[in-house]
Amino acid sequence: MPEQNQGWRPSHNPWAIALTVTLATFMEVMDTSIANVALPHVAGGLSAGQDESTWVLTSYLVSNGVVLPASAWLSERFGRKCFYMTCVAIFTASSFLCGLAPSLGMLIFFRILQGIGGGGLAPSEQAILADTFPPAKRGMAFAVYGMAVVLAPAIGPTLGGWITDHYSWRWIFYVNVPFGILSLFLTHIMVEDPPHLRKAKEKAKNEPVDFVGLTLIALGLGALQIVLDKGQREDWFKSNFITVWTLIAAAALITTIVWEWREKHPIVELHLFKNPSFRMAAVLMLTLGAVLYGTTVLIPQFVQVEMGWSAQRAGEVLSPGGVVIIFMMPVVGFLVSRIDARLLIAGGFIALTLSLIHMTNLNLGIDYRTAMMWRIYQAVGLAFLFVPINTISFNDVPPDATNQVSSLMNLMRNMGGSIGISAVTSILIRRTQMHHAYLVKNTAPVHPQFQSTLQRITQGLAPKLGPAEAMRQAYGRIEGIVHRQASVLAYIDIFWIMAVVCILATGLLFFVKKNKPGQAAAAH
Repeated sequence: MPEQNQGWRPSHNPWAIALTVTLATFMEVMDTSIANVALPHVAGGLSAGQDESTWVLTSYLVSNGVVLPASAWLSERFGRKCFYMTCVAIFTASSFLCGLAPSLGMLIFFRILQGIGGGGLAPSEQAILADTFPPAKRGMAFAVYGMAVVLAPAIGPTLGGWITDHYSWRWIFYVNVPFGILSLFLTHIMVEDPPHLRKAKEKAKNEPVDFVGLTLIALGLGALQIVLDKGQREDWFKSNFITVWTLIAAAALITTIVWEWREKHPIVELHLFKNPSFRMAAVLMLTLGAVLYGTTVLIPQFVQVEMGWSAQRAGEVLSPGGVVIIFMMPVVGFLVSRIDARLLIAGGFIALTLSLIHMTNLNLGIDYRTAMMWRIYQAVGLAFLFVPINTISFNDVPPDATNQVSSLMNLMRNMGGSIGISAVTSILIRRTQMHHAYLVKNTAPVHPQFQSTLQRITQGLAPKLGPAEAMRQAYGRIEGIVHRQASVLAYIDIFWIMAVVCILATGLLFFVKKNKPGQAAAAH
């Protein structure tokens, strides 16, 4: 904790403050996934195509990703409490407007505003917790935050499916409004800026604004998000659209790094990456985001597309894992103040690796309990990662870097999620095509099993359709069986790839400085 913060304590109970700021962050993180299952309803309700409706998701992610790295600078410039409440107000008002949107164009515009408001919530909350709690209790505080960040995307699809099925897609936005108003009220009463932030605000008033850095960050991250979100749909670099946006993203991000590294008053403090612990924590958080969001997409997608389950039923597969995380996070928060964070992270990645290897037993005959237990096994590993990774990210950082560390770690998690979703989607399609070609090549029409299956299906259809049509449809059904089997093999490939990534991430812990339990963030 900074010298100017020593002896300072918030006026209200720290746990009341933690619950207050967690409320808005939970709402915002859940919003990144709650709209996924409602896209077909949105497209139908606004007379738009399915491809056009995906911009409802992309627009939010782009604006959200742009604000994340700039949130630390904005907090120092305008005061963290003021910035945080402004973000809550923008997010709440734009959520209401999204529900009222009369056209797809207006909905996308309001989603951009919603993403701008939501982008500043998570990093502000993490910084508030770091300053509100003493170092020995910071692990438990991060556990509360972690429950919101990890649980929200897990229950988002379930809640979104239930609301859409029983009411209207507009209510997935309206539901944010009462929680946003409550969050504003409680934040106004309980949250306050510590002395070092008030001094930083006064100092920032006399510093020039890094407009070049802000523009480069917005352009680079926005372009990158568009590429990740639309790449597979546009067939990647076979599309001029994706190629152009990739070149823009690469040029803008490289220029950003050079500019921000040399800038005296940068928007993003890239010099934090000189710290080995922070550098490794950023990579670990990127990996965690990719695995968390990647599996959150894969499991419901498999049971919906290949098993024919409803959106609500598919979402319910993830919910028990969220409950496990709720119970595990406080345990991890307790342990992180007593055990080296590196050991907890290693245990988390090992548990996650084993759960992913177990999921390679995937088949088309799995039941609800099996799919649910797979997610629960994953949840155990995920619970042991989020809090310790955040803990080591604060090792030996400059005293006034609370906001910057929070912003960059949240950016890493979000970018990891975008990369993970994009990667698993692309790999799934390509590996399915590869396995399909192999199965077709090795499925000989003269094979006894093929002939037996063809004859059985034909005989079942013949009384209703006639021999010729029954034979034609029988071949179609066999093709469907082959495609589903190819998809299963592709899912298994992805689980193996994720398991290898988790093992490699565990090796990064050798480059992380050992922290003294309970003093992980003492530099604050």
